[in-house]
Amino acid sequence: MWNRPYRKNDVEAGARPLYPMMLESPELRWAFIRKIYCIITLQLLLTVAVAAVVVSVPPISRFFVSTGAGLALYIVLIIMPFIVLCPLYYYYQRHPVNMLLLAVFTISIAFAVGLTCAFTSGKVILESAILTSVVVLSLTLYTFWAVRRGHDFNFLGPFLFGAILVLMVFALIQILFPLGKLSVMIYGALASIIFCGYIVYDTDNLIKRYSYDEYIWASVSLYLDIINLFLSLLTLFRAVDS
Repeated sequence: MWNRPYRKNDVEAGARPLYPMMLESPELRWAFIRKIYCIITLQLLLTVAVAAVVVSVPPISRFFVSTGAGLALYIVLIIMPFIVLCPLYYYYQRHPVNMLLLAVFTISIAFAVGLTCAFTSGKVILESAILTSVVVLSLTLYTFWAVRRGHDFNFLGPFLFGAILVLMVFALIQILFPLGKLSVMIYGALASIIFCGYIVYDTDNLIKRYSYDEYIWASVSLYLDIINLFLSLLTLFRAVDS
């Protein structure tokens, strides 16, 4: 036993399987996971940078809310992520086109986040950002821990899909027939719970199901989960603070 060669920590080296009966190479899957989280980190940093510029330069937000051109541009920015997803579907394996499209996707969402934050108090933004960071980190660590012990979260897919449809209808009703502060708080709380579920579900898929060529889709999924959780908490705290 004294002649065994020195090895790195098993988790770091990826020598141990990430889940029971794992057939692929743990080292390759760990490398894929690290790549995804590097991309997501860059996306979040870009989002923070763009949103910070929008918030710290008041003429930008005033342009969007006080002019017709600004309103039209805002609508374009809202639709842009959905438009970019179409070419991204065809070029997700073609580098560097996929990264350029991912950057456009991220920047358009960052502008929407920045405009939302521009009309929110700094205290609410800070509370939402801290809670989002804690929840994302906790749920990620929990999912890795649970998956290693044989838990599978694929069953959440149909329930989360149904929940997001209910949430979308709820939001449409709220837009057409505003129901007051309480309904906004309920919407924010429900949305936060749903996107917590999506973080667990997509992390489980990252560990087990995404192929190595699907790093763009894995990054997009988890990035959207984090951003939507932040916006949901922002909606909840803003309603409470008002």
